[in-house]
Amino acid sequence: MGSPASVVITDVTVYTEQGWAPGEVVVRDGVVVALRASPEHADLPRFDGGSGYLLPGFVNTHTHLQQAVLRGVGEGLPLLEWLRCVGEFTVAATPERTYLSALAGGLELLRSGVTTVVEHMWPSPSDEIHQAMIRALDELGIRVVLGRGLADRADSTRKWGLDPRLMQPLDEALAHVDALDKQLLGTRISTALAVPNPRCLTPEGMAATREYAQATGKTVSIHVLETTTDEEMCRLHAGAGAVDYLDASGFLWDRTLAVHCVNLDAHGRALFAERGVAVSYNPVSNMRLGSGVAPVPEMLAAGIEVTLGVDGAASNDTQDMLLALRLGAFLQRAANKQADLLGFADMLHMATGAAGRVLGRPTRTGVAVGDRADLTLVRFDRDFACLPVLDPGASLLTAASSRVIDTVWVDGEAVIRDGVSTRVDAQDLAARLVRMR
Repeated sequence: MGSPASVVITDVTVYTEQGWAPGEVVVRDGVVVALRASPEHADLPRFDGGSGYLLPGFVNTHTHLQQAVLRGVGEGLPLLEWLRCVGEFTVAATPERTYLSALAGGLELLRSGVTTVVEHMWPSPSDEIHQAMIRALDELGIRVVLGRGLADRADSTRKWGLDPRLMQPLDEALAHVDALDKQLLGTRISTALAVPNPRCLTPEGMAATREYAQATGKTVSIHVLETTTDEEMCRLHAGAGAVDYLDASGFLWDRTLAVHCVNLDAHGRALFAERGVAVSYNPVSNMRLGSGVAPVPEMLAAGIEVTLGVDGAASNDTQDMLLALRLGAFLQRAANKQADLLGFADMLHMATGAAGRVLGRPTRTGVAVGDRADLTLVRFDRDFACLPVLDPGASLLTAASSRVIDTVWVDGEAVIRDGVSTRVDAQDLAARLVRMR
């Protein structure tokens, strides 16, 4: 477990709510306390930012870290066939494989500037699997919202329910969340609830899940309308579209994080906005699986908070947040034939502050006094392909890769320094991953 740290980060250009400004950032006990050092901060250690650019750490609102050892699996398969393929690996997962997968995926996230990740675990009755995931994430030092998988409708085809091999009674799963909360108290890992899709919960299950989530103040992450399957199956079995099926059971509220929403129509957008539902936009995964293009401009126009996710490494094949940032903008520009759509400020908000309300944290986009010191230092001089820097935001959006991520702080602790983990031996990890084949 990491503990809050103190530091003064000097010689940086800081992205605040007002934009870029040269300055310093003072961190005491894991919290940003000033944007300019003064004599009262003389006791704090200094970190030379080397004329780099300091940003709030990225918030990746959707991934499946168990899939980081499944890169390239099911390439070219339609979604339901791909899900069955991945499902077999999920059923066969061992604690050791889960540990190494989470370590690899989490380290890649950190190295692309992510300080907070919303992990959507598939339902599993195994505490050992969950403990392996937690051990890896704790070692990395990343901040985690750990979605514990839930489902109460079984269907081996996965069209109207979940693979029965991954299920357990809903009350047992929620009791496990209670146990995890006690275990994780005081760490950088908190829990959420993760529902595979609207087809996996009965109306009674939705009611029980919402009651629990509201009583405990938890976020609920759920895949919605990634393809047309949700809509078709809900109409067939429940006599209503996917959004109305969720709403009828009270499953849309301001702590619902709806993932993908590629096929969210005007009715659904209006209802999401009214209920305060946030969306996780996962452009690389949607492109890889041929799911389509989420109507992001229309969602934003409706007043929906749109956040950014990378999705699992079996459907994205990376955990690179900078790639999601870039392609998230470019995909919408191509689909809408509009070059001035979703610039750096818009995409940075998606990748940081937009997740605030649904995760129960501040909604600011920019480094601000009073916030946790979850920060990312970009050094464009680490990569000649980004030089010269005419506009740092434009360079970050259009040209940057993980090579420019110099230092990443979580709670003021540098968990990445000079592009390398301070906690995990990447060479040893690579060797262990090679031996898994």
